[in-house]
Amino acid sequence: MTDRGLRKHYRTCNLCEAMCGIEITVERDKIKSIKGDKLDPLSHGHICPKATALQDIYEDPDRLKYPVKRTAAGWEEISWDEAYDMVATHVKRIWAEHGHNGMGVYLGNPNVHNLGAILFNGSLIHALRTKNRFTATSVDQLPHHVAARFMFGHLFLIPVPDIERTDYFLMLGANPMASNGSLMTTGGAEPKLKGIQKRGGKIVVIDPRRTETAKMADEHLFIRPRSDALFLLAMANTLFADDLVDLGHLADLAQGVDEVRDLVAPYTPERVADMTGISAADIRRLTHEMCAADSAAIYGRMGLSTQPFGGLCNWLLYVISILSGNFDRAGGMMWPTPAFPVANLERPGRYGRWKSRVRQAPEFNGELPVSALAEEILTEGEGQIKGMMTIAGNPILSTPNGNQLDEAFESLDFYVAIDIYINETTRHADVILPPATGLECEHYDVTFHGFAVRNTAKYAGPLFEIGENQRYDWQIYQNLMRYLATEDRPFNERDPRNTASPSQMLQFVLPSGPHQLTLEKLKENPHGIDLGPLQSQAAEVVCTEDKMIALAPKELTVDLARLDEMFFCAEDSAGDELLLIGRRHVRDNNSWMHNSRRLMKGKNRCVVLMNPADAQARGLENGQAVAVSSRVGQVELPVQVTEEVMAGVVCMPHGYGHGREGVQLATAQAYAGVSINDLTDDLFVDVLTGNAALNGVPVSVAAV
Repeated sequence: MTDRGLRKHYRTCNLCEAMCGIEITVERDKIKSIKGDKLDPLSHGHICPKATALQDIYEDPDRLKYPVKRTAAGWEEISWDEAYDMVATHVKRIWAEHGHNGMGVYLGNPNVHNLGAILFNGSLIHALRTKNRFTATSVDQLPHHVAARFMFGHLFLIPVPDIERTDYFLMLGANPMASNGSLMTTGGAEPKLKGIQKRGGKIVVIDPRRTETAKMADEHLFIRPRSDALFLLAMANTLFADDLVDLGHLADLAQGVDEVRDLVAPYTPERVADMTGISAADIRRLTHEMCAADSAAIYGRMGLSTQPFGGLCNWLLYVISILSGNFDRAGGMMWPTPAFPVANLERPGRYGRWKSRVRQAPEFNGELPVSALAEEILTEGEGQIKGMMTIAGNPILSTPNGNQLDEAFESLDFYVAIDIYINETTRHADVILPPATGLECEHYDVTFHGFAVRNTAKYAGPLFEIGENQRYDWQIYQNLMRYLATEDRPFNERDPRNTASPSQMLQFVLPSGPHQLTLEKLKENPHGIDLGPLQSQAAEVVCTEDKMIALAPKELTVDLARLDEMFFCAEDSAGDELLLIGRRHVRDNNSWMHNSRRLMKGKNRCVVLMNPADAQARGLENGQAVAVSSRVGQVELPVQVTEEVMAGVVCMPHGYGHGREGVQLATAQAYAGVSINDLTDDLFVDVLTGNAALNGVPVSVAAV
């Protein structure tokens, strides 16, 4: 502390997956600046505009700090004991009247960015004793988990591109210049992408939109939405047809090569060219380029996951990487070795132990697909969800058919939210329990070190103390478990997950991890610790029953029949339909960054992008208000005519739609926009994995 009361605080920005290190200058408990930490071993000083929103969230006048309950006169502040008692009374009533499955729970994306939530909310969910568990996973990365589970033996064995050492980077449906990396924690993607080019490498982007990443890449090719699996099958076909298969050191660890050869044989580049929009010559050329490079990584993200064949796409990404000799080696696709082990190899991720009541969707790792949530609330009968708990989630804006889900939440007998905002979903709550957040909390990235392109570790204590009447999320969970305890399920005081703090859990787990770190050592290194580049480790970590990589697991390959039916059997009746895809901006992150004025200022970002040929065919002009309609809804917003999107495709951002009555987010409402998920379809899913198909939704566009 200096004479002027200045101090420096070092931590990781936890607003997205990038894990950028930040340096916060504070004077007399007021933030003076937030900038990149040049000594951070992962990000080396890089930050994006979102980092400043950490201050905005801390200082946000709309943020709740104390429990509130709904009354006829509006929201009323109550004590924590009254809030806990209210929750326990209503939950136990629902248990008595409708059984344990009468309660449902939904976890939003922020949970995986928060140390207290990721360590402790599982115990609270267990205390609810319900099979109706839903999370943002099934509108995001579930296909990655399913492919990893059946190929490598564990849902968290998702390989990441070794971007710091690769010479050839092929990306499909990914835009790291906007996301800063997703399931590829980079600590800032831009300098690492440019590093590939500086060392003479090549970046190729396959996407229906000329994204920010495509604009800086060496090559960009448009691809028709939904057809990515065909493109990847043709690449795999080329590997065999042109004698390019070389498993390298995995030759004795991978089984199913002949099965893959037979499976991909029908999908020649010529057969899929018209359906994908990519010529047979380009498919072959890209495959040969990838194999000729000293090292290559093939990576796909939201555009591949959130579409009708997300599971097949992720299976094929890994297959191509393995067959081309670019898996589990420097510059290819590799597994990190986090200091806090994410993958408990004894719990690989189960599948199909129970199914949803209405559409019979199977669970995966204890979760049902969130596309089925509304029908489980609205469909009467035994097992109907009557009460809900949401934790840091806004599913009405972030999951399919938001209007239907809006209706469903309005119909609940009881709804409790653990959240800091009265947003589009929590406005329906009977009681809201707000946790301390962000700069008030200690932080260690349990989740994203497990998907990082370099092995590092970093801990930060809280920057600010919380008020006497505030509570941390983990304290809320533990107290709710006490109140929810029953004679047959008493509260276990001996279980550290029920009584410990995040620091105590870190102290317990870190020394047993692969790097044998201690919390004390992390505290001694506030900028973080560099644990080195990714290492080859397939022989040690693959945990299928026979300890072999399964190149052709029947659980995945069975979906090829559905792919064939859509593309080779069904009649083309698209007519005037366009295919809707989503997009992300570097100053957006789902719906929960829109109450920061410094992130929202500037021109309107909530516009629909349309190719000039499609606009001309419909008599539309740039800036004109249009109605976009799908099977489930309609929204109105301005059209931006641009060659940035391919013909036949329209593109909208996600996370908007803040104009609903009762929302108490002043800045977000000033930039309300419309929700893309009022158009996405709860019945349009990747049948293989249960993930929502948010991209490739059929829509029509017309002048208002």
